[in-house]
Amino acid sequence: MTIERVWTGSPWEEAIGFARAVAAGDRVLVAGTLPFTDDGVLQGEGDPYEQAGAAFGNALAALEPFGLDASAVLRTRMYLTHARDVDAVGRAHREIFGAAPPVATLVVVSGFVDSRVLVEVELEAFKQPSEGA
Repeated sequence: MTIERVWTGSPWEEAIGFARAVAAGDRVLVAGTLPFTDDGVLQGEGDPYEQAGAAFGNALAALEPFGLDASAVLRTRMYLTHARDVDAVGRAHREIFGAAPPVATLVVVSGFVDSRVLVEVELEAFKQPSEGA
């Protein structure tokens, strides 16, 4: 089985030692993804809906090298720091995945590496095996 990895250049990837996405066979896993731009700017500070959209956008971008988009996502995991943000984050999730909803888990956690972050997301996607594989 071929294993492929994608890195985004996030400083946490190097410091912690992980790839943003790993494809193994027909599965593509995307690591916990925060709502930061490539240059380290937090998107949607104080706004859980905006942060969720940005985090999912970053996670979905990690699927692009494999030729995948939101329709290939089978599972999402959403981690929030406040239960009050469930509706806002759920709305962002529904807007992104509404046409092909994945299974989803939403958990409230005590915090993230940056206290301004309200949302972190993970994805699992399915990649069709290539012809002859």
